Amino acid sequence: MSPDAICVVDDDPSVLKAVERLLSAEGFEVRAFGDPTAFLTAVARARPRVAILDMAMPRMNGLEVQSVLRKWSPETRVVFVSGQSDAATRSAALKNGAIDFLDKPVDPDRLLGAVRRALNGHDQPARGAAVNNGQCPT
Repeated sequence: MSPDAICVVDDDPSVLKAVERLLSAEGFEVRAFGDPTAFLTAVARARPRVAILDMAMPRMNGLEVQSVLRKWSPETRVVFVSGQSDAATRSAALKNGAIDFLDKPVDPDRLLGAVRRALNGHDQPARGAAVNNGQCPT
């Protein structure tokens, strides 16, 4: 596992592919997971620096995945992307340490900015993130 890889966890294959392409085009190493339990199984072996999490997934939602990550890998920075968000969910994610919470369809520049902040260790979300609607295991 490369310590600089970025994990993307989303049950929608088209979103996984799009985010993987975007990040790869920017020179990032990306590991994609279509299932949150597969991702957490991998996290048990190695700790990613950054995880991009979908909110609504089968078996576990993004907040549940974030909660497990906080216990198993507290150094992992989380960026949320969601097609279904509300103020309470967004607030909970940010309160629990998410770098940013972006709505789908995700603006590529905002996602790249959030990933770069996460890699640089900045814990503060982008201005307006709470109200804006808009490294990994092998």
